[in-house]
Amino acid sequence: MSPLLPTAPYRGTRDFLPAEMSVRQQVFNHLYETVERYGYGRYDGPVLESAEIYEAKSGQEIANQQLYSLTDRGGRRIALRPEMTPSAARMIAHNAGSLQFPVRWYSHVNCHRYERPQRGRTREHWQLNVDIFGSDSPNCEIEIFELIHDLMGSLGADRDMWMLRVGDRAILNSILRDVVRIPHDAHQQTMALIDRWEKTPADELREQAAQFGVDRAMFDLLETTLGAGADILPDLPEEVRETSTLARVMKSEAQDLFVFDPFIVRGLQYYTSTVFEVFDRSPENNRSLFGGGRYNDLAGLFTKQQIPGIGFGMGDVTLHDFLDTHNLLPQPRSEVDVTVIPVDDDLIPASREIARLLRHAGIRTSTTLEPRKLGKELARADRSGARYAVIAGRDEWQRQAVVLRDLHDNAQHEMPLTDLAPHLTRHLTA
Repeated sequence: MSPLLPTAPYRGTRDFLPAEMSVRQQVFNHLYETVERYGYGRYDGPVLESAEIYEAKSGQEIANQQLYSLTDRGGRRIALRPEMTPSAARMIAHNAGSLQFPVRWYSHVNCHRYERPQRGRTREHWQLNVDIFGSDSPNCEIEIFELIHDLMGSLGADRDMWMLRVGDRAILNSILRDVVRIPHDAHQQTMALIDRWEKTPADELREQAAQFGVDRAMFDLLETTLGAGADILPDLPEEVRETSTLARVMKSEAQDLFVFDPFIVRGLQYYTSTVFEVFDRSPENNRSLFGGGRYNDLAGLFTKQQIPGIGFGMGDVTLHDFLDTHNLLPQPRSEVDVTVIPVDDDLIPASREIARLLRHAGIRTSTTLEPRKLGKELARADRSGARYAVIAGRDEWQRQAVVLRDLHDNAQHEMPLTDLAPHLTRHLTA
C-alpha cells in the first residue's frame, strides 16, 4: 500500500474552514461596502503573469527572492502574481482607449510570495487593492487617506488604535541630494537602508552605509535631517516644495488625516512620490499593517501614454492580526437559519418540499439527510447554529401543517404550511 499523502497545506498557505470563512467574509464585506461607497468598481485579473513585469518594477527582493516563477511549455517565463498593481497597470494600459480617466478600481485577489512564514507573513495572502488611475491631482491622495480612515472605521477601529504615516520619495530624494549631498549612485541603496531604519541597530546601519560610500558625517546628518520630520521642509528647494504632491496636501485640511514621516520609503521600486503605511499603535503588534503610494510611470511598462496612479494593498494576514489584537474580530455566523426534520424516512420528500418553500423565501435551510431519533436531530440542529427546527410529522403533514420549534427556548407549536415562510421571515429579520 502506498503511503498516505500529508493532510496539512503547503507551508505558508492556509486552509479556511466554514467558521473561519464566516469571519473573513464579514470583514471583507465591510471593506467592499466601504470602497464601493466611494464609487470604485471591482475588477479581477489572471493569477499568472509574465515574470518580466515584476522583475522590471517590483524590486529586487520580490523579483530575486520571493517570486514563484516557471517556464511554460511554450518557453514563456511566467509567475504567480506576488502583488496586483502591475497587473492593474497592464490592464489599464491595454484598455486605455475605452476608459474615461480618472478611473477608480478595486480588487480582492490571492497573491503569492516565497517568504519565510512568521507572524504577519505567509506565502499566500488575500489582498484588497484600491487604485486611482489617470490623475496626478493631490485630491487623489486626500481621497485615498479619507478612504483608509473609513475602512478602518468600518472594522470598528478607533483612531487611537492605528496611525497613517506618509512620506514622499520626491522630498526624500531632495534630502539625499540637496541637504545630505549623498552621491546619486548611492541613492537607491540609501533608500533601502532608510526602509530598514526602525528594524536595524544604528551601528549596523552606519556600517552598511559606509559600504556604499555614505561616510559617518553624511550618515549623522541624514539621521538628524530625517528626525526633524516636517521641520526640514522649509530647507528644501522651492521647486521641490511647489511640485511635491504631498507638500501640497500638507497645506490642505487633510493634514489631520496623517503624520508626515520621511522614514517611510516602501520597498517597491515603482513608487515615484507619495508613499504611506498604516501602523498598529498597540505594543503587542507594533508593525506596519499595509501601505501604498503614487506611481506615475508604472503604466509606462506597457504604453507611451502617461497614466499616473496611486493606490494601496491591504493584506488579510496583518489585518487579521490587528483585529485580533484589538478584539475586533467578528464572531462566526451560523450557516443555516432553519433545519427541517422528518420524523420518518417516508417523510423525507415532504421535508424537501418544505425546504424548497423556505429557500425560495430567502431563508437558509438545511434538511436531515439521514434521519435519526428526533432528540438527536434537534441537538444536531442546535449545534449547527440553526435558530429554528421545522418538524415534519405524519399527522401534521396530512393537514398540510408542521411543528415549528424555537431552538433558543425549546418552545414549539403547530403552524399551517402556508404561514411558515412569512412567520420565519418576520422573526429571523427582527
